[in-house]
Amino acid sequence: MADRYLPPITSGLTAAEVKERIAAGQQNDPLPPLTRSVKQIFRDNLLTLFNLINLLLGGLVLFTGSYKNLLFLGVVVVNTGIGIFQEIRSKRQVDKLALLSEANINVLREGQVEPHHQDAIVMDDLLEIGRGDQLPVDGLIRDTQGMEVDESQITGESTPIIKQTGDELVSGSVILGGRAVVQTTAVGSGSFVKQLAHSAKQKRRTASQLLTIINRIIKVLTFAIIPLGAALFISAMMRGQSQNRAILGTVASMVGMIPEGLVLLTSVALAAGAFTLGRRHVLVRELPAIEALARVDVLCLDKTGTITNGLLQLERVEPLAQQSTDQLNAILAELVAATGDDNETAQAVQTALGTPTVVADTILPFSSGRKWSGAAFDQHAYVMGAPEFIFDTVPTDVKQRIQTLAAQGYRVLLLAEVDELTTPRPTNPRAIGLLLITDELRPRAKDTFSFFANQDVALKVISGDNPVTVASIAERAGIAGAKQLVDMSQVGAEPNYDRLVSENNVFGRVTPQQKEQLIKAYQRAGHTVAMTGDGVNDLLALRQADCSIAMASGSEATKSLADFVLVDSNFDAMINVLNEGRRVINNIERVASLFLIKTMYSVVLTLIFIFMTRSYPFEPIQLTPISSLMVGIPTFFLALQPNYARITGRFMQQVMEIAAPAAVCVVGYILVIMALGTQFSLSFATTSTLSVLLTGMISLNALLMVARPLNRFKIALVAVMAGLFAVIFLFFGPIFSLVNLLNWKLALLYLPLMASVVPVFIVVQDILGHRILSRIRWR
Repeated sequence: MADRYLPPITSGLTAAEVKERIAAGQQNDPLPPLTRSVKQIFRDNLLTLFNLINLLLGGLVLFTGSYKNLLFLGVVVVNTGIGIFQEIRSKRQVDKLALLSEANINVLREGQVEPHHQDAIVMDDLLEIGRGDQLPVDGLIRDTQGMEVDESQITGESTPIIKQTGDELVSGSVILGGRAVVQTTAVGSGSFVKQLAHSAKQKRRTASQLLTIINRIIKVLTFAIIPLGAALFISAMMRGQSQNRAILGTVASMVGMIPEGLVLLTSVALAAGAFTLGRRHVLVRELPAIEALARVDVLCLDKTGTITNGLLQLERVEPLAQQSTDQLNAILAELVAATGDDNETAQAVQTALGTPTVVADTILPFSSGRKWSGAAFDQHAYVMGAPEFIFDTVPTDVKQRIQTLAAQGYRVLLLAEVDELTTPRPTNPRAIGLLLITDELRPRAKDTFSFFANQDVALKVISGDNPVTVASIAERAGIAGAKQLVDMSQVGAEPNYDRLVSENNVFGRVTPQQKEQLIKAYQRAGHTVAMTGDGVNDLLALRQADCSIAMASGSEATKSLADFVLVDSNFDAMINVLNEGRRVINNIERVASLFLIKTMYSVVLTLIFIFMTRSYPFEPIQLTPISSLMVGIPTFFLALQPNYARITGRFMQQVMEIAAPAAVCVVGYILVIMALGTQFSLSFATTSTLSVLLTGMISLNALLMVARPLNRFKIALVAVMAGLFAVIFLFFGPIFSLVNLLNWKLALLYLPLMASVVPVFIVVQDILGHRILSRIRWR
């Protein structure tokens, strides 16, 4: 420390000194962006395994000279373009909101304290930090009257650490209580935070379940496509087929096996969801979080800022001893001024009573773990906070009065005189007054909580306040089970959390560690848990939850950790978040079966036609009407439809109940057509046309099932797709290598087959889907 330059604590660095450090490269780096760069988006969307396979297949088709069969590449290009466009659009929205939600750091330069973005901090800058701040650089505490810090990112321990003047702080530390002037000692790559990459990424949440399942399917297909395609080609050549016919058949089979649009649609749907939420002032930090929230069935709320508007007011101070109200007001004002706390309670006291000048001998700033603050001045020591954490046993008369006031909806804190400021409880506390604080319900709180209840999301209130007060407010807000409450300060050192969460809905006097344990207990019970918070006391619970939501008005540490940040600090926006997540996931689960029908029947047909004497029943261009009209176009529209039902977690079962019967029907009808072709000596062009016709009819039937429940839009969508499919056969057959079906002899074959599609599909689905597949435990 003797060798370190120490700028004056009253003035900080000069403008010239700041310029010198910037020129020397001693400036902090900005936070890593939440989104990928445009270059990365292009690279990751273009350089995929399936795109590479499609290009190789295109090269083979080019070799045959059948250029119209290259049309499938057009679909790939359009799909990729849409994916890039949607992700860039979402990126711009997210980046804009991320900028709005970032907090600035107060920096002292030339005697003036001004907020600066963290990348403007230079070496030796003096930073003024307080409760809720997260230090973006390494530093040395130049001045503090007492400060508590969470260094769990470094030590792994959540126990608060008390820091004094002269102590070191590492970047990533969260200030739990107190204020300090900190001198920057390491910036940029030299700071500890660079080793963390970013606190929001500190604990990676479980990857999207939907994307995990889809990627698993793709992984299996990746190992199957090339060997199956090679086997089909070799088999065709060995049977004496022409090289061009063998290539076109092989390419058709491999193109059919690739569900390229499924990955794209999932990514696009999540990106579009992030964009939509951004327009509603909700910052989505990670796309899988949209899915995580959609699966939530328990939502844990903090009282302040979610149920109430967070604007606390000091109603009055009620004497409990010989001091008058005026004397208590003076003591309280001096106590808050001495501690320097800036939390909501302290601000309410300062607004009501002012901020007098006081010189304290000792201070203990407010801590979420202690739940009280204290200061010694004028030869007396006073504390203010939760009675249960100040007294070992709250005096009976004081406890009764607190319960009476809490039942009236007041938030009640205790003002006590003590002999000494010791932790975790002060020495010999004597109650001298009660602080009665009011907090209004948010205007639309009842409507918001009613919506969640109707959506099968159980609401739980976890608060540091008196449980009676919390229960009273929760009941006014219409939260079910508000009378099932527990005082967590009275449950002992090792409570049975599993029993507590099964019996209670309102938890009061909860410490940060207890909040975390309550979340874990709900998760052990099989629930997917979301947690809302805005203060440092919520950090542990937010980390533990499956999905975390922070208010933009909350601490920087909380915002950096959360999956969602409500930029307007308006909890009503959670309705949009839940709806958007459920819409995306439900719709993707529904339409995924349409993509996998083609994949499943292509794999099975490839296996069959390896051993058959006839050519593979399709050319690449013949799959285009099916891929685009029965899958690609309608799924994009269906993925945007309202669908707010609770997530069932039956992805594979839902997919297979439609995809498997449809694929079986396609394979069955194609084998029938092959048999008819042999019996009546039909040409390849004729059998392939009939195969396209029947496959399209079965796919249309599956589309109709996926679109349920039907409405005017969905009926019109299916009708338009069916009409366009018919138009292709009637007017554009030669383009797609289809023969003219306006032939009465041919009609005698295909009309009965078309008429049988619906009843056959129903029978196959009943046998395969409902009786067999429904009994399988899908993972």
